[in-house]
Amino acid sequence: MNILLLGSGGREHAFAYLLSRSPRCKQLYIAPGNAGTALEGENVAISATDFSKIKEFCLSKQISLVVVGPEEPLVKGIVDFFAQDAALSKIPIVGPSQKGATLEGSKEFAKEFMQRHHIPTARYASFTKDTIEEGLRFLESMQAPYVLKADGLAAGKGVVILDNLQEAQSELKRMLLEEKFGIASQKVVIEEFLKGIELSCFVLTDGQSYKILPTAKDYKRIGEGDTGLNTGGMGAVSPVPFANEALMQKIEERIIKPTIEGLKKEQITYRGFVFIGLIKVGDDPFVIEYNVRMGDPETEVVLPRLQTDLVTLLEATAKEQLKDCPLSIDPRSATTVMLVSGGYPEDYQKGKVISGLEVQSESLIFHAGTCLKDGKVLTAGGRVLAVTSLADNFKEALKKSYSRIEKISFENMYYRKDIGMDL
Repeated sequence: MNILLLGSGGREHAFAYLLSRSPRCKQLYIAPGNAGTALEGENVAISATDFSKIKEFCLSKQISLVVVGPEEPLVKGIVDFFAQDAALSKIPIVGPSQKGATLEGSKEFAKEFMQRHHIPTARYASFTKDTIEEGLRFLESMQAPYVLKADGLAAGKGVVILDNLQEAQSELKRMLLEEKFGIASQKVVIEEFLKGIELSCFVLTDGQSYKILPTAKDYKRIGEGDTGLNTGGMGAVSPVPFANEALMQKIEERIIKPTIEGLKKEQITYRGFVFIGLIKVGDDPFVIEYNVRMGDPETEVVLPRLQTDLVTLLEATAKEQLKDCPLSIDPRSATTVMLVSGGYPEDYQKGKVISGLEVQSESLIFHAGTCLKDGKVLTAGGRVLAVTSLADNFKEALKKSYSRIEKISFENMYYRKDIGMDL
């Protein structure tokens, strides 16, 4: 079959890598893709949010499956666009409806959904610039550290955690009055800080049944020892060593089942990935946030562990036939380390030549922010490459990844050398 994958990051390269290797994939197109996805299929110069051009392309190339990588087209309603168009409605598409995507598109909506379905999460309240005085008082009622979240999409950077009350109150003013995160922070959710260790749980659902994919732990801060600014993610490990059977049972019973049942009860069309950001407090899991797609860089450690054919799995999801599809997982551990541009997540330069990609090794290199120019691979983003390795345990896998990184270089390349050290 002909498949269209939307997106341009490391997550999409990981998807493209598996999709292109399926015996069921005849031709893979990636819109818009990057230098890495070009190795797996054909890149198409169409934005993932240009729905009318995507429609033309799907019809002209006889696309039989559409896989949506990033959150923005989902929040903008691409699944509804397909469902409501007579020519497109028969093409299976993997992703939630626009209402379903609001679980990521609005932190307030997600919190209210969790409350309605008794899903454990932190105490919270939300505020706009009209209720900023109440917000400042609410902060006074909380204990440090203070957690402030932009309600809308902020590319994974809309969360601020501060230890000082005055700083937290100043930050709330910056977010609401100065729109620090643009329209994403026209509303801000303030929530109680939960102390524990984080992990990510990934679920694939066709709206009726679900499959639990491998867990992962990602590392968000730019600096070693989890210091400095938040990023889109600096590395990841799968499976999470502390996610034992007892914890996974609690996650399934208290969080996954009520989430899927809640979507059904509220008649929200949802055929795609649910990425549940969790924190383990003592022995109990709490939801930090929902995302409505796979994470990045977690995809780069989760997908390489899938032994079930990905095309079969995604087609079953889009056609509501997931319960009949067995899921097989590689028992080995996977790790990924992100190579980023110097200065990221603040100002950084693009267009630096990357060398060392041609060196043969067992490690997988997924391109995140790259482009091709005059036959050379150049940096085109803050997060540039994800180096993924598999081994019998995560420490061995990390050794492989770090060893492969030594042979890659570009000007001002930076990466964290402590991924997995806290496990």
